[in-house]
Amino acid sequence: MSKSSENLSGWKKFMKSMTKAHELGTEEDIMLDHDYDGIKELDNVLPPWWLYGFYITIAISIFYYTQVFYNSEKYSQSEEYAAEVAQGKADVEAYKAANPQLFDDSNIVALTDAESIAKGKELFTSKTCFACHLNDLGGSIGPNLTDNKWILGGDVKSLFNTISKGGRPGKGMIAWESTISREERIQLASYIISMQGTTPATPKAPEGDIIWPEE
Repeated sequence: MSKSSENLSGWKKFMKSMTKAHELGTEEDIMLDHDYDGIKELDNVLPPWWLYGFYITIAISIFYYTQVFYNSEKYSQSEEYAAEVAQGKADVEAYKAANPQLFDDSNIVALTDAESIAKGKELFTSKTCFACHLNDLGGSIGPNLTDNKWILGGDVKSLFNTISKGGRPGKGMIAWESTISREERIQLASYIISMQGTTPATPKAPEGDIIWPEE
């Protein structure tokens, strides 16, 4: 027998050991009595390679389960969540400390440059402020924003706060702090400041007891 024949014979032996396949022509020897509409069943066993894979899967599953079970005290999803939340809060506070000008409303001043005023005017229109205060800020459902009497304060900080937190309860003005940025709210307040003292076409009667600026 040649060396190639020996190798082929060895390969066949290996495949037979891994599949347990019966030789062709021996079907009659392993034929079962089961008959389903003329379809008969052979008494073939599961291939060893499939069984080995199945057993290995079971072993890995047991190993994985025991590792998770015995190490569960070392890991807690709730503790991980709490740690992540705490880290997130710490990062926010660190950012606030590094950028105080972005969060300290006490330092807000009215902007006077043309670009900021133009942006504030755009916001006044695009955010539908005009629906209650009119395009010339003379007032309609909402109060006149051009006179010197204010219900919630007419300085830039008061205006910023009103825009951010909303107007008086039940009056319909919503809070804009979650919709437009801090810088945009300052620009909007600055535009309103720039319009104080102007003369609207049909100004609404003054409202409020707060006088700004003083007469």
